Amino acid sequence: MKQIKNLILDMDGVLWRGTELIPGFADFFAALRRLDINFVMATNNASRVATEYVEKFGKFGVKIGIEHIVTSGEATADYLKEKYGDAVEETAVYIVGSPTLINAVKERGFQIVPFNEYEAADKVDVVIIGFHRDATYKTLALGSLYVHEGAIFIGTNPDPSFPSEIGHLPGAGALQALVERATGITPIVIGKPGPTMFTIAMERLGGTPENTAMVGDRLGTDIAGGNAAGISTIMVLSGISSRADVDAGNVKPDYIVDDIMALTRKLEKAVTI
Repeated sequence: MKQIKNLILDMDGVLWRGTELIPGFADFFAALRRLDINFVMATNNASRVATEYVEKFGKFGVKIGIEHIVTSGEATADYLKEKYGDAVEETAVYIVGSPTLINAVKERGFQIVPFNEYEAADKVDVVIIGFHRDATYKTLALGSLYVHEGAIFIGTNPDPSFPSEIGHLPGAGALQALVERATGITPIVIGKPGPTMFTIAMERLGGTPENTAMVGDRLGTDIAGGNAAGISTIMVLSGISSRADVDAGNVKPDYIVDDIMALTRKLEKAVTI
């Protein structure tokens, strides 16, 4: 690990589970600063904006800036902005997702199509499905209708579940699966393991594949995406995937550690060698 100068960090399952911090949280970030290791948090969670994470870290005693946060929601909005360019004002977008995701898309100039259970809109160009605790059959059914009629189908991230303090709960990928199964259309997924999040994170860090590593708890997103991006991958066992999953699957991390406390020890040891 001696060559690692930049870390791309997942959050859910790596830094916390629901409302519970992973032990060693503050010491981990203190060590990164002491060792002069840069970091960016790249999360598939599209329900929060960067400023909310800055506030959350502050409450936990760690000071960061918005430049340290990359969310799949903002990456999705940026992807659409780049795709539609000057035509954003004429582009109608239907979203099943959090108010944060809706606002991110709206702030970039797109028309937001409201939910109407009695009558479908005349024109919808894009359907975005993200994580939403208040998603219903009707909201997802309307999204399916629009995709059937030709709207582009976008997923903020593919996570089928997420770790909480009470266990694994359905995530954005589970909601997208309903629409995909109903329409036969596979969504364009922006979050990890897709390249968009890794490209943004690397640009923020000013890093190279040789000196950057991805730290995550999911083989299918964090580790698979990091491997595809050509960077080192470090899997923690404090979230979703287990050693048994590694042994049984084709996706292999470069390193496996129990949690961020164990990772802190390995990084400190590497510097002293």
